[in-house]
Amino acid sequence: MIHDHELKPEQLRLSLDPAHLGFRATTDLTGATDMIGQDRAKRALEFGMAMPGQGFNIFVLGMVGTGRSTMVRRLVEARAKQAPTPPDWVYVNNFADPAKPRAISLPAGLGCQLRKDMDELIENIRREVPRAFESEEYAQQKARISQQLQEQETQVLAELEKKARERGFGLARTPMGTMLVRTSPSGEPLTEHEFERLSPAEKEEEEGAERELEQQAAGTMTKVRALQKQAQQALSELDRQVTSYAIGHFVDELEERYSEFPEVKEYLEEVRRDIIENVDIFRSEGEQANPLAQMLGAAQGMDVTRYKVNVIVDSCGQKGAPIIVESNPTYYNLIGEVEQEAQFGALVTDFTKIRAGAFHKANGGYLIMEARDVLTNPFSWDAVKRVLKDGRIEIEEMGAQFRAFNTTTLEPEPIPANVKVVLIGEPWIYYLLFEYDEEFKRLFKVKADFGAEMDRTPEAIRDYALFVANHVRENGLRPFEAGAVARIVEYGSRLAEDQKKLSTRFSEVADMVAEASHWAAQAGHPMVTSEDVQKAIDEKKYRSNRIEERIREMIDRGVIMVDTEGAVVGQVNGLSVMMLGDYEFGRPSRITARTYVGRGNVIAIDREAELSGPIHNKGVMILAGYLGGRFAQDLPLSLSASLTFEQSYEGVEGDSASSAELYALLSSLAGVPVRQNLAVTGSVNQRGEIQPIGGATAKIEGFFDVCRTKGLTGDQGVLIPAQNVDNLNLRQDVVDAVREGKFHIYAIRTVDEGIELLTGIPAGERVDGRFPEGTVNYRVAKRLEELARIVQEYSQAGEEEEEEQKRERQPAPAPGSFPAQRARRRRA
Repeated sequence: MIHDHELKPEQLRLSLDPAHLGFRATTDLTGATDMIGQDRAKRALEFGMAMPGQGFNIFVLGMVGTGRSTMVRRLVEARAKQAPTPPDWVYVNNFADPAKPRAISLPAGLGCQLRKDMDELIENIRREVPRAFESEEYAQQKARISQQLQEQETQVLAELEKKARERGFGLARTPMGTMLVRTSPSGEPLTEHEFERLSPAEKEEEEGAERELEQQAAGTMTKVRALQKQAQQALSELDRQVTSYAIGHFVDELEERYSEFPEVKEYLEEVRRDIIENVDIFRSEGEQANPLAQMLGAAQGMDVTRYKVNVIVDSCGQKGAPIIVESNPTYYNLIGEVEQEAQFGALVTDFTKIRAGAFHKANGGYLIMEARDVLTNPFSWDAVKRVLKDGRIEIEEMGAQFRAFNTTTLEPEPIPANVKVVLIGEPWIYYLLFEYDEEFKRLFKVKADFGAEMDRTPEAIRDYALFVANHVRENGLRPFEAGAVARIVEYGSRLAEDQKKLSTRFSEVADMVAEASHWAAQAGHPMVTSEDVQKAIDEKKYRSNRIEERIREMIDRGVIMVDTEGAVVGQVNGLSVMMLGDYEFGRPSRITARTYVGRGNVIAIDREAELSGPIHNKGVMILAGYLGGRFAQDLPLSLSASLTFEQSYEGVEGDSASSAELYALLSSLAGVPVRQNLAVTGSVNQRGEIQPIGGATAKIEGFFDVCRTKGLTGDQGVLIPAQNVDNLNLRQDVVDAVREGKFHIYAIRTVDEGIELLTGIPAGERVDGRFPEGTVNYRVAKRLEELARIVQEYSQAGEEEEEEQKRERQPAPAPGSFPAQRARRRRA
């Protein structure tokens, strides 16, 4: 019966014969390896990149190490080469509203050309405008206007002076302007003493004349100011004419060059008008020799910076669509920002300080980011969604909508967005976003799912070999012999924990290839052999298994109590897996059960101590269902049981120990000892069927190492679910021990098969409602009947005692009454 369930050595590991590979070494292999084993993800990516329309952005999900990022970049690069080159984008000054710079789109390469042309235009204007204003013709016209003004002022003032002289007043020119002055008959200014000597009538006449002349003087001065204004306007018009003449042919030439672009022509016309209106910027450049004046002019926006062109997207050297991989997707790195600089204790800025973000650079192409990085940066996820929803890139300060008060800043004109966003992340991130973010499912409609494994077919093995060959070639490693490649393929199956699968976590495979090349170099091998690969595997394990060896040592010394010999009632060796970073190993644990009279409760001590997770708790609850369905069809389940992982001080999760817990329960109920030279793993359902679990290889190797440390006796082994046989990829030393009969592995499908192996006693099948005598199930049923009888007896005794107490509390009946007579008869 035992041998019916024992696995053969050939079932424990699927080896690959190097002769079947068809090559001697990786030097014989050539060819591309593109997205090995990821056909589903590849089709999704190709669809997402080709599909136009809003919302068809791509979320790439899969385990880290499956080559998600590398493969995505390769596909995107191939697609981007065939796409058109996107336009340049520039920001220019908005002369009507400088706080809102204008965005202009130009064909690839023309943005830089426009910037260069505008810089040359400004240099030409800087040279020509001062020269025009220093010309003799300009000086003559300016002098003529000044002379004309002087003549007109002289004429107007002469008329006023004549009228004043006739009334006994004169005109005096002072820094404050022209003033009326009283004069004596000789024409000299009248002193205060002389004025006081006048009679009252003369004083009154003088004061009246003065008031009348002041009114006339005011009118005259109004005429003078009007003449000055006319002269200033004439000078301004002269300046405009000179400026227009000086810059006209330069601007006309640019307008002709950009005649196909209306926005540029409109902008150049605005530049022309602004230069003409603010020509003093160029005339006074030489006068502003001191830095303070220059900085004040810059702070007021009156320098030539206003005519510059800020190229934020330069596609001059771009061939095809851009691909931007943003490794630090902060808010400003995504949508751009307006930089500021400190001047005189204040922060100032202008449109030339607008900086592009990743969305600007990727416009017309692809933006690739890690989902976790986007989600962990404040406001970045909101920025991504806003750009994709609105279809435009709008630069604004981070958290502007949450500010308590507004601040003055630039508001650059938004730029239309045409970006295909590719987010890369773990599956749990995708499903959380899909569940809790309503906008996510509308914006990322394409899911590219990278699997962690692929079928182990001849084609897949060939691709694995090509991967090794290309990785060796690209990184300058030593070539691999066919035997070494076969060992790498076996390592890939071990990573996948399946004989019929290969792992697609190529980052781990690539690391093993590099480590094997290193150890081959240390050994002086010109080519990597299978021994070098095994050396790399062993060394990697040794670097990580200090805790495993420490636990094994404690078991050997008896500090952690695990028996590998003998038999004990209600005690089973369970197997669990411990994860320490990238290293996992199997750890045997003693599981014990105690049964006693109760009401059908199965208590997990680990659960009561809050050391177990929900899955483990579910597994324990299933045990009560199994016992009730198997043994309590015609009598109550009158037991209580306690289960625990002995010497377990950390959390317990998973249901892979539920079968071991059930065996311990059955052993305790039947009073049958369980062999301690066997360890058990596997979950169980209510029907008593053993279900598959994870980590079967690590669990078997963990118990084997403990048995080897304590001494192999030849009858030790492990019970695993039959469904896990294909998951076995055991170490060669374990396989050899099985082949030599020193260790045994049994595959079972039911609890009955397991209990027979563990006790050496038949489980027993129910016939005509009863189990055969001497079987484990018969003993369990008998013990449950005993427990039920004990419970029943105690219940009856309790009821009688309660009834007696109730009678004693009732008052005694009268001696002649009918109840008293009936009570006497009952006592008799």
